[in-house]
Parts: sequence; structure tokens; C-alpha cells
Amino acid sequence: MTEPFNAAAYLLDRHIERGDGDRLALTGVGGDLTYDQLHDRVLRAAGGLRAAGLLPEQRLLMFMADSPDFVTLFLAAMRIGAIPVPVSTMSHADGLAELLRDSRAPLLAVSPEFAEIGAAAAADAPELAGVIGDQVRTGLPVLSLEELTRAPEPDDRVYSTTADSPAFWLYTSGTTGSPKAAMHRHGSVRVVCETYGAQVLGIRPEDRCLSAAKAFFAYGLGNSLLFPLSVGAAAILEPAPSRPDALIDRAKTYGATLFFAGPTFFANMLRAALPGDALPGVRLATSAGEALPAALYQRWTSHFGIDILDGIGMTEMLHIFLSNRPGQVRAGTTGVAVPGYELRILGEDGLEVTEGMPGTLHVRGESAATGYWSRYAASRQVFQGEWLRTGDTYVRDTEGFYACLGRTSDMLKVSGMWVSPAEVENRLLAHPAVAQAVVVAALDADGLEKPVAYVVLGAGAAATGEELVKFCREGLPSYKRPRKIVFVGGYPTTATGKIRRVELRAMAAAVLLEE
Repeated sequence: MTEPFNAAAYLLDRHIERGDGDRLALTGVGGDLTYDQLHDRVLRAAGGLRAAGLLPEQRLLMFMADSPDFVTLFLAAMRIGAIPVPVSTMSHADGLAELLRDSRAPLLAVSPEFAEIGAAAAADAPELAGVIGDQVRTGLPVLSLEELTRAPEPDDRVYSTTADSPAFWLYTSGTTGSPKAAMHRHGSVRVVCETYGAQVLGIRPEDRCLSAAKAFFAYGLGNSLLFPLSVGAAAILEPAPSRPDALIDRAKTYGATLFFAGPTFFANMLRAALPGDALPGVRLATSAGEALPAALYQRWTSHFGIDILDGIGMTEMLHIFLSNRPGQVRAGTTGVAVPGYELRILGEDGLEVTEGMPGTLHVRGESAATGYWSRYAASRQVFQGEWLRTGDTYVRDTEGFYACLGRTSDMLKVSGMWVSPAEVENRLLAHPAVAQAVVVAALDADGLEKPVAYVVLGAGAAATGEELVKFCREGLPSYKRPRKIVFVGGYPTTATGKIRRVELRAMAAAVLLEE
């Protein structure tokens, strides 16, 4: 018989049983909670969810800011065998309604600041039976978050889940376009905590974690909930949209020791002209979501004096499976496989390529989702037996380090030769005036693909397009140089902070035809 395992109990109950209940679990503008206090709130919320009629394997859609209430409901739902589904708080009402209909969630939890959006979405979700949240005006039954987490008696029952039981879903556009829910098991939580969390990040009980990525994003969920709670550390929760100046303040106020962000956020920190000693207590930073250019890595680490571990994860694998290691960072690469994961690079013929040759990265590991909810074709495309197709183009060197060349669909073919956007971007970032650069394909007057670069200059810096093209020509083969430089003040981004290259490609469609 399969051994019982519940991820909520794994993250909380162990610390209570060891006598560590007085340790700080959560801190930030939402207040402090010890492990004892968080455990009590989770047990009371579990009873409240049961009383509200939420059954095992039913979904609780969470349209919530990062807060103690978010953590409480996420853990309480898993504890009773239900499935929490955190979704992007950047969605509009119609997008939220679409996710409610797709997930068939009977309950929606909404933070007070999103009450109006939640109410509008609820009106367009016929299977929704109730709402958890304050100030939500709807014709459905409404249970306040305060009532839910302050039930008269804690309910200490743990539903009889196993490592293979469904635990939570995370929506992603991922490798195949439209939003779809990656379904994760209870056992995946332990896997990512005991591989990347313990063996790469090296998280300790005394750490305090601060993440620019929000918890509805797989990267942020690990940073702000799974990893700290797995070892008895503390999470610094920031409900507001992440801004460099605000997070610097939170890091100082609440004593952050681990800082998590993505390349775009690191670049924005440099553009904000923050002082080099702005993160005095942080011992290590991590990056994910996009490849971290070597030039950006060098600028950021030189300025702040803190190392960054660049890695790659994906919602379908829950967290990072390929990463640099502390003291062994090779700038411009994504490092080596995280313990417990296997990698291979396949060419267009489906065969494994030799070292130095590009191909699509595939990964195998025990944290893989079981598939996408109600997306048979997309599941077959991405989940290929024990292997998962990432959709990223990579190359591996003779020492086993992996370097990202971009999304497989972002690769350009110029003059019959493949061009990696990342390679051109890295060259542009080596210019002292350039803060950020994104390279996409555009068709010239002959209908041929050529590189076009969208460039953000550093604060107070100046450069011409001709100057930057010449700079690229001096450091790259001629066919790889951008055919045009477009200066912009910023980039369109996804809810998780990734640059929306598809929008830049659309913007670039006529750029080379206008000359």
C-alpha cells in the first residue's frame, strides 16, 4: 500500500513536532506569524473550507496577493485533499472568469484589493458556488477570510493523500500558447525542496526569503512558500507589485538573506541607480524565467557585491532543474543539472546532438506535472513519456555546462544559418550605454528573416543605432548583426515578468520595410 504523504503536513507539521513552533514563518507588511500561529490558522481554515463544502480534489481558485492569507488557504486546501489553484492577479475579469470556467472551481478566494474584479468574474462563472473574500459583492454565498481563518476550533485532520495524489495546479501559457493548468502531485513539493532547495540553493533555517516573482508563478511559489517552509526558514511576503525601490526597503526592514528575481528585474534595479550597499544582509541571489546575460550578471554582481545563481525551471517541472552553483558560476550559462534531474538536447531529427551543437532541451525528473488539465494534445506535445520537452534551444559544452540560445521558436535563420537572439543580445549588452536588449526576427523587402534589436539605454547614456550596429559587427559574424536598432523605454511583459517577444515580433513586422 502506498505510504500516506501530504505536502501541507510536510511543510508545517514537522516543525511543530520538532518543537520549532516558535520560529518565525512569515513576515512582511502583512504581519508576523510563527510556525505555531501559521499551523493554527491553517487548521482553522481547513475546518472552514470543509464547512463551506469544499471536497477532496475540488478546486479552490486563488486570486490573491502574496500574504499570510494566501499561504494559509494554499496549505489548508492541500491539507483537506482539495486543489488550490493560484492564478495571476494581473488578469482582468474576463480572463479570471475564463479560468474559473476552465477549472470548474466551486470556490474562489479573492484578496480585498481585487474584490471588484472577483465579483465581475464570478458573475460569468456558472459552476462557481461561493466566494471567500472581504468586500466582494456578489449574489453567491460569501465567506470572509477573517471568518474562515478564525473558526472556533482547529481541525487537525489530514486527508489521506499520497505522494501521487493531486495537490495543486498552476496555470501557464508555457510552451504551447494558451493558458492551461499544469497538475502537480503532493510528492513534487518534497522533490523540489530536497533537490534544488537543499542541494543547490542551500537554504537554511535562519534564512529569510524575498522574491520579486509572485507566488502564483511556480518560481515565486517555491521562493516564498515551499523552500522556506521546508526547512523552518521565514518568507518575507510583499503583496504589492514588485518594484526595485520597494523590495530594497523590504529587504532592509525584514532582514532578507536570499533574494529571488529575474533578468528584467535585475536590469531594472541597475537602471534605478540604487546604491551598491542596498542589500546588506543578502548572501545570495537567484535568477530564473529568462536566461541571464553574462554582461548583466557582471554589472549587477559588481555593483551589489552579491552573486547570482542563474537557472531554468518551468511551471511543468514546478521549479529549477538546471542551475549554476554557489562558488561555481559560469556567467552566460545556465549551469549544470540539479541533482535528481537528467537532461538531453535533441536535434530536429529527434536524436541527441553532440557537444557544441544546438537543439531543444528535454528534462526528466520526479517533480514533473502529470499533464495539463483537459488538454490532451498539448500534454502529448510536451510530456513525452518520462521526458518533458522544454521548448528552449540549448547547447552543452565539453565540461557539461548548458547555455541557452533562446526559445526554439525564437531562433532566426539568416543567410541559411541559425542565429541565436541571446548571442546578439549579449553583444549589445557589452556596450556601456545599453541596459537591456531584445532581438527578434523581422522580414526584409525580400521576405527574408533578419535580426532587429529593441534596446533600452542606461540612465543618462547615449548611443546611436549606427554605433550599436557597428559595435555588433566588430564582435559578431556579419550576418548576425542587427539590421536595425529600435530604441524603447521598456518592454511588454507577461504576468510573471517575462518579456513578450511575440509582441515585439509583431511590432517589428514592418520595421525593415519602412526604410
